Amino acid sequence: MTRSWASMLGLVAGGSLVRAQCAPETFAAILADKTEATVNFAYAIPVNGSFGQGPANIPFPANATRLPALCAVGIKVKSSESSSYNFGLFLPDTTWNERFLATGNGGYGGGINWPEMGEYSHYGFATMSTDTGHLSAPFDGTWALNAPETVIDWGYRAMHGSVVLSKYIIKNYYAGSDGIKYSYYASCSTGGRQGLKEIQVDPESFDGISVGAPAWWSTHLAGSTLWQGLYNYGASDPKHISPSLFPAIAAEMKRQCDPQDGLVDNIVSDPFSCDFDFESLLCTGTNSTTCLTAAQLTTLYKFYNNWVDTNQDFVFPGVTLGTDATFLMASVSTLGSDYFRNFVYNDSTWDYTKFTYKDVQFADTINPGTAAPDNFDLSPFLNRGGKILKYHGTADNLIPTGSSVYFYKKVLQTLRPKGINLDDFYRFFLIPDMGHCSGSVTGPWYTGAGALTGSTHSVPGYEDAEHDIILALMKWVEEGDAPNKLIATKFVNDTATLGVQSQRPLCVYPKQAKYISGDPNLPGSWECKSRY
Repeated sequence: MTRSWASMLGLVAGGSLVRAQCAPETFAAILADKTEATVNFAYAIPVNGSFGQGPANIPFPANATRLPALCAVGIKVKSSESSSYNFGLFLPDTTWNERFLATGNGGYGGGINWPEMGEYSHYGFATMSTDTGHLSAPFDGTWALNAPETVIDWGYRAMHGSVVLSKYIIKNYYAGSDGIKYSYYASCSTGGRQGLKEIQVDPESFDGISVGAPAWWSTHLAGSTLWQGLYNYGASDPKHISPSLFPAIAAEMKRQCDPQDGLVDNIVSDPFSCDFDFESLLCTGTNSTTCLTAAQLTTLYKFYNNWVDTNQDFVFPGVTLGTDATFLMASVSTLGSDYFRNFVYNDSTWDYTKFTYKDVQFADTINPGTAAPDNFDLSPFLNRGGKILKYHGTADNLIPTGSSVYFYKKVLQTLRPKGINLDDFYRFFLIPDMGHCSGSVTGPWYTGAGALTGSTHSVPGYEDAEHDIILALMKWVEEGDAPNKLIATKFVNDTATLGVQSQRPLCVYPKQAKYISGDPNLPGSWECKSRY
């Protein structure tokens, strides 16, 4: 920044920081040479203030609350002749830690994730989120119909462009600093896909990423989601299972699988190793209201096993044993049907009941928005010193846990022949009993990723790198100290103010936590051991 420009921006001293005024003209001046970008707004938010865009921000209508003093900024970027995207920034006034963190989105939703930005601002990060070029709910993919440029924005372009411009803005806004020392990313689901995609688009974007349950294999995930709904399609079909039975089926799976991990605790620690007796669910008489017929059992077996199709092609993993099938099999999800109607065929009348594996194969030839981060050679990110912490709940009822295992193994198969040890830069944690991105009835799951009632950020009472995945990532990136485990916490009723119910170590895959002795609710009663 030149002296005359600094004068024009009206620099403000705050603690050890020197920053510009929080005003639209400040950011217009910073972006004067970026003709594709315009300033939507800039608002000064006081300590304990809140900010959001209300119901118009469809997937994130709630405000970020209890904020540190910061500047909330909105920027619009023209990405093509027919498309544009917006991104938001939270720029702390006096608490900036000289680090940048971007976060992501969910499903097909388009909106700025102010609540998650707010959580990370409490760590001191300057935070960013993009609306990916549209406004919609997570399960609504109709915006993609005949909108190829917007699909590209959703696929990768909005995230990449927002990262680049955010760094430029931050560098010039905090004029008295040495710039951004480290850049990070943290998000789950579609947000996980976005993080993995960005380090493939540009390995220099982030020093470290924390990604959960990534929706990475876009074409196959959408195909599997549609296919799983069609397994059970048609209430009059003999193979149809009443959704009222799904909770009882999951309970029986938990009853059988729970003891097989060595401790009966209402948690299936290793669903992949469970030897489940599907036939135990068969009816022994004519009453089928609490049991399954042979035709229904075939439906269930398909759902909980890998989808393998023509020429024994592996298409997508099945859902893990013990996971409730209600979401994916009670009805056909628009996460599947909308994708093929709007992203693939651009035909809102396309009959999804005729779906076959050929539709997935066709989608692969298009790869809408080139959204899938399917380049398994992550060595460019390794070579720039990048670090990845990835996690996935073993009871995910939206994105099968096996998809993250598959991704990990594909990266392993690509890099190990090159003499690369994945643990040097990529560590993966399975979280027993956790659902999609967050939450568990019984199991310890919270590591600072995701919202927790009664908390602004991190793990209350345990704000350290052993319990908090963000702090663990920072310690690995900045100090070279890699996490050999993370301790997950289960708060009573998932509410921080009610206290800790239990804690348990999460182990670097493929190791898993094994009960040794003592109180199973204490992390010291467990050790990370090889499965074999």
